[in-house]
Amino acid sequence: MGKLDGKITIVTGATSGIGRRTVEIFVREGAKVVATGRREELGRSLEASLGTENCVFIRTDATKEADVEKMFDACISKWGRLDCLFNNAGGPSPVGGIETIPVEGFDAAMATLVRSVMLGMKHAAPIMMKQGSGSIINNGSVAARRAGYSTSMIYGAAKAAVNHLTVCAAMQLGEKNVRCNSISPGGIATGIFAKALGLSPDKADSYADAMKAGMAKNQPIPRAGITDDIANAAVFLASDDSTFINGHDLVVDGGLVGGRLWGPHQEGVKAMRAAFGVDEA
Repeated sequence: MGKLDGKITIVTGATSGIGRRTVEIFVREGAKVVATGRREELGRSLEASLGTENCVFIRTDATKEADVEKMFDACISKWGRLDCLFNNAGGPSPVGGIETIPVEGFDAAMATLVRSVMLGMKHAAPIMMKQGSGSIINNGSVAARRAGYSTSMIYGAAKAAVNHLTVCAAMQLGEKNVRCNSISPGGIATGIFAKALGLSPDKADSYADAMKAGMAKNQPIPRAGITDDIANAAVFLASDDSTFINGHDLVVDGGLVGGRLWGPHQEGVKAMRAAFGVDEA
């Protein structure tokens, strides 16, 4: 038996990275998935690989309300209910100092990262409240918790908005037995970093594996995060194992935001001892 047997789910931003892997693992765990995104060819390949009895791709721009409405209509038309929405769609934001941020880039980032989440929750809520059950999962970031954990300060600010909006909605929808939680990934090897630096989406995705060696040094767990780490966290929040978890931000970062790394810190202590002429205890 799978952890999501019989669950009807929607995953946005499903054509690559975290979203695509989440769809694959949701299906493996027994869910039926409406996968959405803007890149039709990649979405159709995902649908074909999993079979239309398990996964249906709907081309969707998650920033446009009409597209979002069609996404939900397609889910209800095919499977009659909605048990989980994973608001995963996202993208890069303007980089550089605050004095350099273009207004149009700021507005586009807020639409991609915050408006999309709001729209997803707005249209999922009536369905789930009527059912008296459901789980909404929003993709946050450790950049929402600590400055300097993204190449873009705008990305961090947008994700902070996502995390707080999640809690605000959780306080409302929890009264109807609908849960809202977020997942805050740390350094996950996907193409989003290369996209943030200006590479096209198709090229950026190919650089994911190349980033793993460097990212393995950023946190106590000595490896880069992978898409499975976030997908498995989403499985937990979508499943009946988490029915008393609401308004929570699940940080999946290998300890990145916990503080200073132990090993380098101890090397610094040794260096100070040597400078002061103090023997080690």
